[in-house]
Amino acid sequence: MGFQKILIANRGEIAVRIIRACRNMGIRSVAIYSKEDENSLHVQLADQRICIGEGPAKNSYLNMDRIITAALNVEADAIHPGFGFLSENSAFVRKCQENGITFIGPEADVMDRMGNKSQARKTMMEAGIPVVPGTKEPVYDPEVGRQLAGEIGYPVIIKASSGGGGKGMRVARSEGEFEEQFNLAQRESANAFGDDTMYLERFVENPRHVEIQIMADTVGNVVSLGDRDCSVQRNHQKLIEESPSPAISEETRKAMSRYAVLAAKTVGYTNAGTIEYIVDPKGGFYFMEMNTRIQVEHGVTEMVTGTDLIIEQIRVAMGEPLSFSQKDIKPKGHAIECRINAEIPEMNFMPSPGVVEHMHLPAGNGVRVDTGLYAGYKIPSEYDSMIAKVIVHGPNREAAIQKMRSALDEMLIMGVKTNLDFQYQIMRHPLFVEGRADTGFIEKMMKIKGN
Repeated sequence: MGFQKILIANRGEIAVRIIRACRNMGIRSVAIYSKEDENSLHVQLADQRICIGEGPAKNSYLNMDRIITAALNVEADAIHPGFGFLSENSAFVRKCQENGITFIGPEADVMDRMGNKSQARKTMMEAGIPVVPGTKEPVYDPEVGRQLAGEIGYPVIIKASSGGGGKGMRVARSEGEFEEQFNLAQRESANAFGDDTMYLERFVENPRHVEIQIMADTVGNVVSLGDRDCSVQRNHQKLIEESPSPAISEETRKAMSRYAVLAAKTVGYTNAGTIEYIVDPKGGFYFMEMNTRIQVEHGVTEMVTGTDLIIEQIRVAMGEPLSFSQKDIKPKGHAIECRINAEIPEMNFMPSPGVVEHMHLPAGNGVRVDTGLYAGYKIPSEYDSMIAKVIVHGPNREAAIQKMRSALDEMLIMGVKTNLDFQYQIMRHPLFVEGRADTGFIEKMMKIKGN
C-alpha cells in the first residue's frame, strides 16, 4: 500500500524538491518549520504545515520528539529527512519505527554500521574493498594514536568517527605535531557530535574526491547510477560537483561501481546511498566513507541518467522494487552543479543573511535551479548558507561548462551577497576547465588571488 501523506523533516531547497516529488506521485506533503522559516517557500508549497520551534536547529529541525509528535498529529505515513539534520541519525530512525512511521532511508542498524566512519572502514576492509591505509579499530588515546601513526606513515589525517562537513579532522605531518592535532580534532568531534571516537588514515596528498550513487530496494536489487566528481571544495565542503568525473578512466569507473554495489550488498543496504572514494594522483582509489542518505548533488546524477532519485526513494520505502535495473542505467552527456551560497568569498566566505530584494533565475534547455528563494524572502542566519543549486546538462563536458557560465551570468540575486561571481571564476579557471582541479584547488586559487 502506498503512502497517503509524507512529513518532510527538513527545510530550504531540499524540502521544496521533496514536495515536488510528492506532488508528482499524488502524495500529500507536510512541512515542518521553525518560526524563522514561517515565510519559507517549502512552507507555502506544502499541503499542510506545522511549526515546531524557533531559533537554532536544536530547537526545531533537530528536535526528534517534536518532529515525531507533529507526524503523529497529522497522521503522516512516512518521514523524508532530506540531507543534513536528522538524515543519518539512527536514534531518529528507531523513534520513527517505534511510532509506526516509515523512515525514508536505510534501516537503523545499517546506518549505524555505515554511518560510523571507523566501523564502516572495518566493514569494507573485511569485504575486500580497497581502503586508505589506516586504523581498523577506534582510537581514543593520543599516545596510542601516535604509535599507530608511526606504523601507518606520515602524513596522517585524524578523523572523527561520527564526523561530517569537515569537523573533527586534522592533518599531522610529523610525530612532533601528532598529539596536538589529535587533541584538537578529538575536542572538535566531542563538541560537534558528542563523540570522541577517532580513527587515523594515511593522508593522500592532492587527491580527487569521486563518489558512486547507488540505489537499493528491499528485495535485493542494488544499482549503481554512476559517478560524481566532488573535488572542488573548501574546508571539506563541496562547491561544485559533476558527472562523470574527468579524473578517472572507464576501467576505474567500472571498478568503483562494482565495489560500491558490493559494499551495499555486504551490509544489506536499502534506499539511496553514496560510496565516497579518494583517488590518488596515480589513479589508485580507496573507500573513504558512505553517506546513508540522499546527497545535495543528486541532481547531476538525475540529469545524466534521466531518473528521479527522490521518487525512487519513496517507492523503495513503500516496499516496491526499483523501477530500473543496472542495464537500464546508461549515463548520457555531462552534468555540472554549482552550489550558490549567501556568503562573501573575499571576506573568508562570511555568511551574508538578509532579504532577497530581487532575483532572476536562469532557464532554458538543460538548465535546472533547485532553490527555496523568492523576491522578498528573508534568508535566516540560523541555518546553512546554501540558497540554491544551479545544475546544467550538455552533450559533453566542454558544452556543460559553457552552459554553466551562461547560467551563472544570467542569474541575479540582489539584497544579499553570494558566491555567484566566485563560481563563475572557477568555471573559467584553466585547472578546472582542463579537468585537473583536485581537493586543494580552492586553497591554491585563493592564495594566487592574495586572499
